[in-house]
Amino acid sequence: MQPDDALDKVRKLLATAESDGLTDEARESYNLKAAELIARYGIDRARLEARQEQPATASDIRITVDAPYALDKLDLLCSIARPLGCRIVSSKSTKPGRPGQEAHLFGMAADLDRTQVLFTSLLVQATFGLAAARVPTYEDPRAFRRSWLLGFSAAVHKRLTATEAAARARAADEDATHTGLSTALVLADRATLVQRHLTTTYPHLRKGRSRQLTGSGGRDGYRAGERADLGGTRLTPNQRRAALSS
Repeated sequence: MQPDDALDKVRKLLATAESDGLTDEARESYNLKAAELIARYGIDRARLEARQEQPATASDIRITVDAPYALDKLDLLCSIARPLGCRIVSSKSTKPGRPGQEAHLFGMAADLDRTQVLFTSLLVQATFGLAAARVPTYEDPRAFRRSWLLGFSAAVHKRLTATEAAARARAADEDATHTGLSTALVLADRATLVQRHLTTTYPHLRKGRSRQLTGSGGRDGYRAGERADLGGTRLTPNQRRAALSS
């Protein structure tokens, strides 16, 4: 992601949230503000690009989601990407020595950036949360962990959807006070561009089958997802590598 004033503010808020001596309420407040800013960042970029002489076009990137639990990590990526205006086509990874899933993401550049930042951050948080979760002695650990990750992803999706909707509502209120481009129309046009790019690339897509999970970790995972930082926590290169390969 290119340097940007809005994202610099996000990083500063998150750095403050990580400071020692803060109350839980203060930490949550800083994290919430960071999440609101990253949602606003997407809208501001959309407005800016719509005013340019050559409007931005949809693009795409590929992300390899490594085993173990590749499908469950892919669910987390989907739970982030869709609220942020991106779409995903997935398939089994064909890279030698890297079993897992290949995710082909379609979106506008700013939204692809936001999705990558949040996925890397939330995958780290999920990895640590899952490692700390207690698996019942009577249960298959793999089933528990898969259901835990599903619950985590569900909470993340719900929260991101709400944050994005709130940012759009504030933008609509601003539209009402001045003449100019309608934010709703700008975002709708961008969604059309993304879908058109996906359809052109994959004209004969088939919908995947839904999975049935039996583990009992969903509630604990959901609670962890409710507490997760949605601002895009700062990560070291080692943490990024660990999350994407664990």
